Amino acid sequence: MESNTVTVSSIIEAPIDKVWRLWTEPDHIKQWNHASEDWHTTEAENDLRARGKFRSRMEAKDKSMAFDFEGVYDEVLVNQLIQYHFEDERRVHISFVSEGEQTKIVETFDAESMNPLELQRQGWQAILEHFKKYVEEN
Repeated sequence: MESNTVTVSSIIEAPIDKVWRLWTEPDHIKQWNHASEDWHTTEAENDLRARGKFRSRMEAKDKSMAFDFEGVYDEVLVNQLIQYHFEDERRVHISFVSEGEQTKIVETFDAESMNPLELQRQGWQAILEHFKKYVEEN
Protein backbone atom coordinates (compact mmCIF):
# COMPACT_ATOMS: atom_id res chain seq x y z
CA MET A 1 0.00 0.00 0.00
CA GLU A 2 1.44 3.36 -1.04
CA SER A 3 1.87 6.04 1.62
CA ASN A 4 -0.09 9.22 1.08
CA THR A 5 2.49 11.34 2.92
CA VAL A 6 4.89 13.49 0.93
CA THR A 7 7.98 15.35 2.21
CA VAL A 8 9.81 18.24 0.56
CA SER A 9 12.70 20.27 1.94
CA SER A 10 15.18 23.02 1.21
CA ILE A 11 18.09 24.80 2.84
CA ILE A 12 17.71 28.56 2.72
CA GLU A 13 20.78 30.81 2.87
CA ALA A 14 19.31 33.10 5.54
CA PRO A 15 18.93 33.16 9.33
CA ILE A 16 15.79 31.68 10.84
CA ASP A 17 14.26 35.02 11.96
CA LYS A 18 14.22 36.28 8.37
CA VAL A 19 12.97 32.95 6.99
CA TRP A 20 10.12 32.83 9.51
CA ARG A 21 9.07 36.42 8.81
CA LEU A 22 9.03 36.01 5.03
CA TRP A 23 7.21 32.65 5.32
CA THR A 24 4.44 34.00 7.54
CA GLU A 25 3.72 37.65 6.62
CA PRO A 26 0.93 38.03 4.01
CA ASP A 27 2.72 40.71 1.94
CA HIS A 28 5.67 38.35 1.52
CA ILE A 29 3.52 35.25 0.94
CA LYS A 30 2.02 36.95 -2.13
CA GLN A 31 5.53 37.33 -3.60
CA TRP A 32 6.70 33.71 -3.47
CA ASN A 33 3.64 31.46 -3.17
CA HIS A 34 3.37 29.93 -6.65
CA ALA A 35 4.52 26.69 -8.24
CA SER A 36 5.16 28.18 -11.69
CA GLU A 37 5.61 31.61 -13.23
CA ASP A 38 2.17 31.50 -14.87
CA TRP A 39 0.50 31.49 -11.43
CA HIS A 40 0.50 34.01 -8.60
CA THR A 41 -1.05 34.63 -5.19
CA THR A 42 -3.33 37.66 -5.32
CA GLU A 43 -4.52 37.63 -1.70
CA ALA A 44 -3.09 36.28 1.55
CA GLU A 45 -4.46 36.27 5.08
CA ASN A 46 -2.66 34.71 8.04
CA ASP A 47 -3.80 34.45 11.67
CA LEU A 48 -0.67 32.65 12.87
CA ARG A 49 -1.80 30.97 16.11
CA ALA A 50 -3.39 27.71 17.19
CA ARG A 51 -6.96 27.65 15.81
CA GLY A 52 -6.11 30.66 13.62
CA LYS A 53 -6.96 30.47 9.93
CA PHE A 54 -4.98 31.20 6.80
CA ARG A 55 -6.01 31.68 3.19
CA SER A 56 -4.12 32.35 -0.01
CA ARG A 57 -5.90 33.08 -3.29
CA MET A 58 -3.94 31.39 -6.05
CA GLU A 59 -4.75 32.36 -9.64
CA ALA A 60 -3.46 31.60 -13.10
CA LYS A 61 -2.13 34.85 -14.56
CA ASP A 62 -4.29 34.32 -17.65
CA LYS A 63 -7.31 34.13 -15.30
CA SER A 64 -8.24 30.63 -16.58
CA MET A 65 -8.22 29.05 -13.10
CA ALA A 66 -8.17 30.06 -9.44
CA PHE A 67 -8.57 28.47 -6.02
CA ASP A 68 -8.26 29.27 -2.34
CA PHE A 69 -5.56 27.44 -0.39
CA GLU A 70 -6.78 27.53 3.20
CA GLY A 71 -6.64 25.78 6.52
CA VAL A 72 -6.57 26.04 10.29
CA TYR A 73 -3.44 26.04 12.45
CA ASP A 74 -3.12 23.26 15.02
CA GLU A 75 0.22 24.31 16.50
CA VAL A 76 2.62 27.21 16.00
CA LEU A 77 6.03 27.46 17.67
CA VAL A 78 7.78 30.61 16.48
CA ASN A 79 10.93 29.90 14.44
CA GLN A 80 10.40 26.14 14.88
CA LEU A 81 7.13 24.57 13.80
CA ILE A 82 3.86 25.11 11.97
CA GLN A 83 1.19 22.41 11.87
CA TYR A 84 -2.17 22.84 10.20
CA HIS A 85 -5.01 20.96 8.60
CA PHE A 86 -7.30 21.46 5.64
CA GLU A 87 -11.09 21.23 5.69
CA ASP A 88 -10.84 17.60 4.53
CA GLU A 89 -8.62 16.83 7.57
CA ARG A 90 -5.41 16.34 5.60
CA ARG A 91 -2.49 17.54 7.75
CA VAL A 92 0.70 19.50 7.10
CA HIS A 93 3.78 19.64 9.35
CA ILE A 94 6.50 22.24 8.65
CA SER A 95 9.71 22.36 10.65
CA PHE A 96 12.21 25.21 10.62
CA VAL A 97 15.72 24.30 11.79
CA SER A 98 18.38 26.94 12.33
CA GLU A 99 21.78 25.92 11.03
CA GLY A 100 23.75 29.11 11.76
CA GLU A 101 23.22 31.49 8.86
CA GLN A 102 21.15 28.86 7.07
CA THR A 103 17.66 27.55 7.77
CA LYS A 104 16.37 24.13 6.80
CA ILE A 105 12.66 23.83 6.05
CA VAL A 106 11.03 20.40 5.94
CA GLU A 107 7.35 20.13 4.89
CA THR A 108 5.45 16.88 5.25
CA PHE A 109 1.88 16.77 4.01
CA ASP A 110 -0.94 14.33 3.48
CA ALA A 111 -1.49 14.12 -0.26
CA GLU A 112 -4.89 14.65 -1.82
CA SER A 113 -6.38 11.91 -3.97
CA MET A 114 -7.06 13.79 -7.23
CA ASN A 115 -3.47 14.17 -8.47
CA PRO A 116 -0.51 11.75 -8.59
CA LEU A 117 1.86 11.89 -5.61
CA GLU A 118 4.83 12.85 -7.76
CA LEU A 119 2.94 15.79 -9.27
CA GLN A 120 2.04 16.99 -5.78
CA ARG A 121 5.65 16.57 -4.61
CA GLN A 122 6.89 18.58 -7.60
CA GLY A 123 4.36 21.36 -7.00
CA TRP A 124 5.12 21.75 -3.30
CA GLN A 125 8.87 21.55 -3.96
CA ALA A 126 8.56 24.23 -6.66
CA ILE A 127 6.77 26.55 -4.23
CA LEU A 128 9.51 25.91 -1.66
CA GLU A 129 12.18 26.70 -4.26
CA HIS A 130 10.40 29.97 -5.15
CA PHE A 131 10.41 30.80 -1.44
CA LYS A 132 14.15 30.04 -1.22
CA LYS A 133 14.88 32.31 -4.19
CA TYR A 134 12.69 35.10 -2.77
CA VAL A 135 14.38 34.98 0.64
CA GLU A 136 17.89 34.86 -0.75
CA GLU A 137 17.25 37.81 -3.08
CA ASN A 138 15.61 40.05 -0.44
